[in-house]
Amino acid sequence: MSDDKVVPEFMQKAEFWGKGNRISDFVEGKEFEHHWGRTINAGDNSLFTTLTQMYNPLYFNAGYAQAEGHPGIVVNPLLVFNTVLGLSVEDLSEGGLGPFVGIGDLKFHRPVYEGDTLSARSVVINNRESSSKPGAAIVTWKTEGVNQHGEVVVEYVRSNLLFQ
Repeated sequence: MSDDKVVPEFMQKAEFWGKGNRISDFVEGKEFEHHWGRTINAGDNSLFTTLTQMYNPLYFNAGYAQAEGHPGIVVNPLLVFNTVLGLSVEDLSEGGLGPFVGIGDLKFHRPVYEGDTLSARSVVINNRESSSKPGAAIVTWKTEGVNQHGEVVVEYVRSNLLFQ
């Protein structure tokens, strides 16, 4: 049997497109509108809440949530945060392949409900060379998660160590 593999024509024509951005792309003040967005459904919320053992009835009991003044079940805020963070990864940290440094100034502004669609936008607030890792930088962004009405539901500041 031969080790020669036949490469399909479409693969021969394919071009590599690098994902994400590099250190030099993160100029202070540069804004990113992250792609697509994500609609949070009941299954997402139920599974996340169960797996993280967040037993607040706002996140799984419609009657309780309504008695507390909500129109329906509230989406677990940590799912909201993780969804918004995930929407930003391709643009902000995937290209630099460096470790996550941290999150700060996390604020939840309003509840998210099952069926809401979240999108994210970020702005570069700092880009500085690493003093301990030559050729690396610590980049910091402020990210906002917004619902389908354009209302900010969550915001935070995030930093990553990025390599060239």
